[in-house]
Amino acid sequence: MSEQTAALPGDQELCNDCGAERRPVSYIPPLSLTIHADVHGRHTLVTASGEIDFDSSPALGQVLQDALDQSADGVDVDLAEIGFCDCSGLNVLLRLRHRAREAAKTLTVRISSPAVLHLLKLTGTLDVLTTTDIAHAADVGDIDGIKTENDQLRRAMQTRPAIDIARGILMASYTISAEQAWSVLVSASQNSNTKLHLLAETLMNTVRGENLPEPLASHLAQALKEHGSPPL
Repeated sequence: MSEQTAALPGDQELCNDCGAERRPVSYIPPLSLTIHADVHGRHTLVTASGEIDFDSSPALGQVLQDALDQSADGVDVDLAEIGFCDCSGLNVLLRLRHRAREAAKTLTVRISSPAVLHLLKLTGTLDVLTTTDIAHAADVGDIDGIKTENDQLRRAMQTRPAIDIARGILMASYTISAEQAWSVLVSASQNSNTKLHLLAETLMNTVRGENLPEPLASHLAQALKEHGSPPL
């Protein structure tokens, strides 16, 4: 089985924030998302439930990458139990689909929730990531579409400013790039089991003279050692 590896327009990322250390297929992140991977013949089925956002999307990317590496022909994704998905989750799917095509494999969303379907329709990636049956079903009716879109916009507005400010603090304090700052935040978030936006808010408090609590300070120091430059 083979496919052309030329990138389609739908393969382009819609935002740039994503990055994480790879972990085994069986990894279940301690955040708002539960992921399972099961081998079915030459394909691996990855099932996710919960919410895919800035906090949990790196973990989804880790599992999908390992599942793709270990499968013979590709990965099928079941997102029927996903209640929320933002652009960071969409980027993970697009990035892994592109890698699958380069490896002459497939990555396809076989089952999807209304929240995910609505996001794919809004971004024009429905036909790129799903099967014909799902795309047709989405055209028949958009379930709670307006509510889903409003929820996504509200969540993005609530969490993104704090994360961007925290990245700026790290960049200014440790002379690191925006990409390094993102990797530091993601690593510290995962290792401390702290929501990414909560970590960002805590880091913002240091500007007011507050100290980072332990063990969060230790996790951040370790992440800086792994992904950033030494402090000035």
